[in-house]
Amino acid sequence: MTATPPAPTALLAVRNLSKTYRVGHGQHLTAVDGISLSVMPGEMLGLVGESGCGKSTLGRCMLRLTDISAGQVMFEGRDITTLPERHLRPLRPRMQMVFQDSSACLNPRRRVRDLLVEPLRVHPGPDGRRRPGADIDRRVHDLMDLVGLSATALARYPHEFSGGQRQRINIARALALSPRLIVADEPVSALDVSVQAQIVNLFADLQARLGLTYVFVAHDLAVVRQVSNRVAVMYLGTIVEIGPTDSVLHHPVHPYTAALTAAVPRPVVGARPPPPLGGDIPSPVNRPAGCRFHTRCPYAQDRCRVDEPALRPIRPGHEAACHFPLAPS
Repeated sequence: MTATPPAPTALLAVRNLSKTYRVGHGQHLTAVDGISLSVMPGEMLGLVGESGCGKSTLGRCMLRLTDISAGQVMFEGRDITTLPERHLRPLRPRMQMVFQDSSACLNPRRRVRDLLVEPLRVHPGPDGRRRPGADIDRRVHDLMDLVGLSATALARYPHEFSGGQRQRINIARALALSPRLIVADEPVSALDVSVQAQIVNLFADLQARLGLTYVFVAHDLAVVRQVSNRVAVMYLGTIVEIGPTDSVLHHPVHPYTAALTAAVPRPVVGARPPPPLGGDIPSPVNRPAGCRFHTRCPYAQDRCRVDEPALRPIRPGHEAACHFPLAPS
């Protein structure tokens, strides 16, 4: 009898994670509300939703760049929820972030070489010792090659590059310490469409070459469809649908996901765009009772106004939080 292989361990897992901010006058804004999900090694999880849904906050909480209000964060099987910074610091090289604004992330007074060298000098090498200068120089040139930039760029300043080139430099810096996990927060939203495709292809190429694991935060479903293995759809601080990319984006069962996918432009001559999603997004300070989407949902019923749905299986690996899910197309 053949032994069953052990189930793979999630590289990153969050359990009932919440993040709440005080906004004055005794009010609180819950940006992330009780989210649980896992990211497996080598996976690219797309995190999508409208602006203000909490996806960027969730990404920062995953890496403990923002302290969480409740819940648990596990990285490489270790609970990092309340680790003090001195214990968290040795884990930092293995989890990195690529931020949205490529200009704000790069010190305008420092040359590209200095920006890439800094993390290599701050953090010790794999043997726990300081890296020799020759190893640092070799690594910096390898990083430029990985992201498709010439070594001559090392002597230049950030303002001398285009937006796409600056984002490549940001990616190179995130790769400097050979991380296992990268959270990319809207990394292409500020770029031209043609440049977006180049950066998205770069992320995919790096994953294939280096075996990286990504959490890819975006509001553009076309981008997420291109690069992600699995998609989580967020609305008002919670996940309303999650599953394999093709299943979620081609056969959505939550009305909110269906509205997002319908709004993706399609190159059909003479086709009319779908009507925009109706209603206004409720304030996260004063969320509606019941299903958070019921104020904008064309299928809402009385139960939706009083009873908040939980994620439940729809198909293998595909879950949705809806009392009356749409029939699979």
